Amino acid sequence: MSRRSGKPRWVKVPTLGGLEAGRVRRILRRYGLSTVCNDALCPNRGHCYQRGTATFLLMGRLCTRGCLYCAIEGSDSPPPPDPEEPARVAGAAAELSLSYVVLTSVTRDDLPDGGAQHFARTVEAVRSRVPGCLVEVLVPDFGGSRASISRVGRAAPTVFNHNLETVQRLFAEVRPGASFRRSLQVLEEFGRLRPDIPLKSGLMLGLGETREELIEALERLRDAGVELLTMGQYLQPSERHWPVARYLHPDEFDELRAVALDMGFRSVASGPLVRSSYHADLSFMEG
Repeated sequence: MSRRSGKPRWVKVPTLGGLEAGRVRRILRRYGLSTVCNDALCPNRGHCYQRGTATFLLMGRLCTRGCLYCAIEGSDSPPPPDPEEPARVAGAAAELSLSYVVLTSVTRDDLPDGGAQHFARTVEAVRSRVPGCLVEVLVPDFGGSRASISRVGRAAPTVFNHNLETVQRLFAEVRPGASFRRSLQVLEEFGRLRPDIPLKSGLMLGLGETREELIEALERLRDAGVELLTMGQYLQPSERHWPVARYLHPDEFDELRAVALDMGFRSVASGPLVRSSYHADLSFMEG
């Protein structure tokens, strides 16, 4: 189905949740934490909050990149990371009784290590405060720095996630400042350093990619060692963002899931409203 205006019924944004979602929002406000759920306008935020979960957004709400699909605001000079943030994330995780935590961040090209130390400290703080908690990290590319990737590896996250987001042809336009090859190298490098930790990545569909380009991207991810995969429909945050080329039908997402599983991915979450951290705990257990 190809539509440039109006959304089909299967991408209708779910409810903002009920009492449990309200409790999650209050805890996040009390700890002064940001979530990618809110800042990136995730369509599932009400659903996930109602499940008692949230994806923590580290190092502020300003990103040094200007990806044309993303709702997060850009800045050349964001404030420095809050050194107390890891402890506050750990405190919120404990109060929410989380057994599986997902940490992500804005891209911080202004920092020497791209924020790797902050990621590692947050993983360690959560593990210290909530023993036995599983922690997935969804990281930026750190400029391809091997030292930064290694620092995150030493913190031993449960899952290492770095999203490819789109196909190679669209990268230069949709993800200025990023690199298709660099993103694959980040995954490959972490896999070499920590072969005991599963690799995860995600793609947005409907940006204008062809099926052949999508299959090639999936093959490149498998070659990089990625085992856990997410595929979801791109939704344009505003008129100034990259336009939706088409809306894929849920049946097409199901078919692509089967294709990816045949390629050797161990866990594939594929659907119009699937996002990187959507039911991340279930994806990990499935894989």
